Amino acid sequence: MKRKTAFLFLMLTLVLLLTGCWNRRELNELAIAVGMGIDKHGDQFRVSVQVVDPGEAAAKKGSGVRAPATLYTEEADTVFEAIRKITTLSPRKMYFSHLRICVIGESIAREGMAKALDLLSRDHQFRTDFYIVVSKGTSAENTLKIMTPLDPIPANDLFSALETSEKNWSPSMTVTLDELIAALTSEGMQPILTGLRIVGNTEMGESNDNVQKIDPPVRLQYSGLAVFRKDKLIGWLNETESRGYNFILGKVQSSVGFVACPEGGKVVTEIIRTQTAIKGSVNRGEPRINVKMQVEANVGEVECQGLDLTKVSTIYEIEKKEEEKIEEIMKSAVRKAQKLYKADIFGFGEAIHRADPKTWNSLKKNWDREHFVELPVDIKVDFKLRRVGTIGSSFLNDMKE
Repeated sequence: MKRKTAFLFLMLTLVLLLTGCWNRRELNELAIAVGMGIDKHGDQFRVSVQVVDPGEAAAKKGSGVRAPATLYTEEADTVFEAIRKITTLSPRKMYFSHLRICVIGESIAREGMAKALDLLSRDHQFRTDFYIVVSKGTSAENTLKIMTPLDPIPANDLFSALETSEKNWSPSMTVTLDELIAALTSEGMQPILTGLRIVGNTEMGESNDNVQKIDPPVRLQYSGLAVFRKDKLIGWLNETESRGYNFILGKVQSSVGFVACPEGGKVVTEIIRTQTAIKGSVNRGEPRINVKMQVEANVGEVECQGLDLTKVSTIYEIEKKEEEKIEEIMKSAVRKAQKLYKADIFGFGEAIHRADPKTWNSLKKNWDREHFVELPVDIKVDFKLRRVGTIGSSFLNDMKE
């Protein structure tokens, strides 16, 4: 009898645990959001959500009747309210677990974006693997309206383009929500985000005609890095300065650069590997930063005559010129941050904190505006060429006038 009672009790317990699909949500009840834009319109948030059209996106060839994605936009006093308000336009509730890109409008970035980010970090639907960028010279809403050629879903195109650009061209960088919040709450580092601009006429880019031409008249392009002081946008780094920033932080996986030849022309090199070390030190209460960078590269292109790559002296000369050029690129980023923006975007404060926590406690209160602007930064680059390609001396040397 006791055994039967115990068995019955066990079965009842298991029934309570087997809840089944009580909270299931069918696919045809969801609007899968892949892109999101947040702007400021007066005192209200203007939220734009790019939603996939499953039927059009799943087809091997689009029907041409509907766009593969739809954009819903609403305004409200808070981001959460604006998202829920979209249900007055959409037949389905927004589902954000597959979000790929979030565009912060330049207007809200200059006012302060922290309040707009709280929902993204708090709501369980938002994962942290999407990228955050800042619209440049336009609204976030406009960037999400542009039709893209290679990937029919614009948000997916933006996600892939940013990853590819970061891996192969150093001025761009990916930033996830966790990384952005870590920089916002750090005492020794200011946030940085990649800028996104529209090249061409915005209205033309909203039409399906934009992707039906071999040379689309309107494109989305990542351009420079946005500099923040806490959550407020204060300016931009140009392409060269953005490269310098990524060099300093060791974020360059691959890139291309060149140096001038003695008799005209250029030698182009492909960076294949980098490693950067940032070390802080304090001497008699004065902080100092040392940046050491190791670069490995291959010769990618030679445009000049009379250059013999089989000679050790030629390789050595190219390496020295590259070291000087990369050092200057890195210094240009430091100068811009120190003299114009007065914002430690490199995390030099964190390096000083690691080196001497006691001194850092006395410096951190006025770090950016007082100590960082006068901080000595020593930069040393060690550049090594590994391969010169399938040919040694260029065929240009054999060409006759």
